[in-house]
Amino acid sequence: MSDGAARKRILVVKLGALGDIVLATGPFKAIRAHHPGARITLLTGAPYADFLGMSGWFDEIWTDDRPPLHAPRRWLALRKRLREGRFDRVYDLQTSDRSGWYFRLMGPGARPEWSGIAPGCSHPHANSRRDFMHSIERQAEQLAMAGIADVPGSDVSWAVADIARFDLPDRFALLVPGGAPHRPEKRWPASGYAELARRLAAKGAAPVVLGAAAEAPLAAEIRAACPEAADLTGRTGLADIAALARAASGAVGNDTGPMHMIVAAGCPSVVLFSAASDPALTAPRGAAVTVLRRDGLAALGPDEVESALTMR
Repeated sequence: MSDGAARKRILVVKLGALGDIVLATGPFKAIRAHHPGARITLLTGAPYADFLGMSGWFDEIWTDDRPPLHAPRRWLALRKRLREGRFDRVYDLQTSDRSGWYFRLMGPGARPEWSGIAPGCSHPHANSRRDFMHSIERQAEQLAMAGIADVPGSDVSWAVADIARFDLPDRFALLVPGGAPHRPEKRWPASGYAELARRLAAKGAAPVVLGAAAEAPLAAEIRAACPEAADLTGRTGLADIAALARAASGAVGNDTGPMHMIVAAGCPSVVLFSAASDPALTAPRGAAVTVLRRDGLAALGPDEVESALTMR
């Protein structure tokens, strides 16, 4: 679909989570380049709205509060909003049961062109092996089938923030010891990060611990072993993470959303995977990233992690 004299209306659906949002930044950029004159609306999760508003790719950002099935009034309100958007085309990059249901909400009658996997959509991602593809390749192929051939890699170059308020030394390294609280098997033990922090500090790179406020106990354990470490848990926004990554000498972290941001920002990184997830499908992509994987991360020693990290 080409942009004609009438301004086209495009909807992009990407609800989360953080790592998936970062992996979708290349597709976001490609969609804007393909529809330079269109009015593009993004439907996303509330935690990402302000951050993605900085990108310049979207004219409007809607937040999805994910109404539960037992809230028909909220579903009707969402349906009304989607239909009143009068979209010419929708790029469903979430491709979940929920976003597929949004396709159905736009009926009955004529629906917009739809790129995704919803049954009956106009531009399906017709690859039965799509679930076995890395997110980068999967989304690029989906867009190619919708007429967008050139999809760049992840881009968070627009995410800027003033990190002077953190009062960090000139040389520092980021540590991301947390992750989803319901997936502890995806975490390298805090004792490993504590020992790594001591070694980084001895090399003149101050360890800086990132994470949610609930991960402060991990930072406390690291600081108990390495008082030089700085604890920024609960203190950083998404743009802060990107800005810190650009300034950092290196980073080590678990398979969790902030590491996608750090890698996309160009920071030399080591990302630790357990058997709980497959890096072939979900690993961060970037110019300077190393993936280490063990069935159980407790088997991974600080020596191996330290040797895998090449700092700048």
